[in-house]
Amino acid sequence: MLSLALLAALAAAPTAEVCDNKPVLMVVAGPTHDRARMLAYGKAIADSGLYQKLGGYYVNLPRPLATFEGTPPAGFSTLIVRFPCLANAKAFWNSREYQEKIKPLRLNPSAGDYVVTVYPEVPLRADLVGKVGEASYRERFDASGIEQAP
Repeated sequence: MLSLALLAALAAAPTAEVCDNKPVLMVVAGPTHDRARMLAYGKAIADSGLYQKLGGYYVNLPRPLATFEGTPPAGFSTLIVRFPCLANAKAFWNSREYQEKIKPLRLNPSAGDYVVTVYPEVPLRADLVGKVGEASYRERFDASGIEQAP
């Protein structure tokens, strides 16, 4: 028979949301203060395998190829990560591994001042169907095996 403490712990444990297969873009933007630490942080993300497990991948390099308007602050970067759904982006962000082992690599003091936002991906316009790849996911990426931070 399960103890009350165990039942309470199970009830309080975060559960993975179901992926609705509506791709999202996680945008990380802001000035980088310590490039070496951010490179170590990026390597830790890659080594964790979280993006691979959750279907996340970079869609750009973080430095602009050109600037058409305005002047970005020194060290400003924007990185976009595509996930198959908001549930998987949340599973990455809230994972115990990211929150407890990876994210601290860029904190105290901050290696960069970033704003992290998530946007829904816009469907391909009808006039572009057949002319542009849709970058659709052909495999399901299940977040249920990713331990979440409390």
